[in-house]
Amino acid sequence: MQHVMVIGGGVVGLTTAWSLLEAGFEVSVVEREAELAQGASRANGGQLSYRFVSPLADSGVPPKALRWLFEPDSPLRFKPEWSLHQWKWLAAFLGNCRASVNQQTTQRLLALGAFSQTAFSELYTHAQLQGVALRTPGKLVIYRSPAEFAAVATRLRGDSKNIEKLLSYQECLSLEPALTHSPVQLAGGVFTAGEAVADCYALSLQLAERLRVHARFKGFVHAQAQGFVIRDGKTVALRTDVGEMDADAFVIAAGLQSRALALTAGISLPIYPLKGYSLTAPIGTAHKPPVVSVTDIEKKILYAQIGSTLRVAAMADLVGEDTRIDPARMASLYRSVNATFPQAANYEASEEWAGLRPATPSGAPILGATPVSGLWLNVGHGALGFTMSFGAARIVSELIAGRKSPLSLDGLQLRA
Repeated sequence: MQHVMVIGGGVVGLTTAWSLLEAGFEVSVVEREAELAQGASRANGGQLSYRFVSPLADSGVPPKALRWLFEPDSPLRFKPEWSLHQWKWLAAFLGNCRASVNQQTTQRLLALGAFSQTAFSELYTHAQLQGVALRTPGKLVIYRSPAEFAAVATRLRGDSKNIEKLLSYQECLSLEPALTHSPVQLAGGVFTAGEAVADCYALSLQLAERLRVHARFKGFVHAQAQGFVIRDGKTVALRTDVGEMDADAFVIAAGLQSRALALTAGISLPIYPLKGYSLTAPIGTAHKPPVVSVTDIEKKILYAQIGSTLRVAAMADLVGEDTRIDPARMASLYRSVNATFPQAANYEASEEWAGLRPATPSGAPILGATPVSGLWLNVGHGALGFTMSFGAARIVSELIAGRKSPLSLDGLQLRA
């Protein structure tokens, strides 16, 4: 029986490990932190947004970015680095900021999202997950700008396959009464039924427990992965700070660390960290939180009620590998949430978080084989890691098993 080693103990690595076990492999997981799911899986937005995928690389972003640079509450911040990788990533990102490319990437992500939704349902049932605050309230995307809403309305009305519902301002208030407490005047909204929310961190820990009792699971190893041992063009071992570890195949699913690991095998991954922030605020009996999942599209802020808390996640800062919580950015987030949902939760008691989301220039993940035999990828999910992890894990496990991918990998593979 083949042994596959997964590097990364976040939701992407854990779902990959589960899918590989279900495919018949022996599996072990290497994680550098003392605890699992401490990176982008720890306090992300919690939305399982299968039908609303909006790659950051879009034709409207470059002109908006220039304006955002001078706005204190901008959803994006950029800090130049003396790094060739940063500038190469930015150049590739700008190359993807074309309507035709964005549309193509969106279609790929929609296909992956639909597959991931099915894969999640199967995993949730087979792994008998519980206590993950799963709900399917649907997703409301709100628009402040009449021009932007009009453009979206035109596009949706012209799409015969569209399942999203256009809502006027008053219809938004009827759907989500929490908005009636906001002074913000909206142009309208788009609602998608069936979209879900869940606690990614709780799900990751639950899944880890299911892995531990699986007959073919060889265990978690908490060690710092340093690189790969390659002989005759094949990956034969992982070098760590506690020694070399052998396996028949290896999957890199280590978030931002994936780039440094891949470089040891001569592979350059086009991923860069998008720094995001979140706050988790307790909901009391007197509060009026949004029931549906809400995305404020122009502010790039999402709201999700997870159990007895409100999760608010925002921002895409290109500031390098800086995980510190910036007080100015958190202050900006608090201003926005107090203006939009002032009575939703006890923001003064919020738990604050900042994390790095490894993103590709296009916004699509990189899945599957590498030029080095025995080395596989499940990386670059950006802000959609939770949503896409279940489908991506299934695809990678099928490929390692020598079977055909369940859906087209066009645009989702490592480019030569």
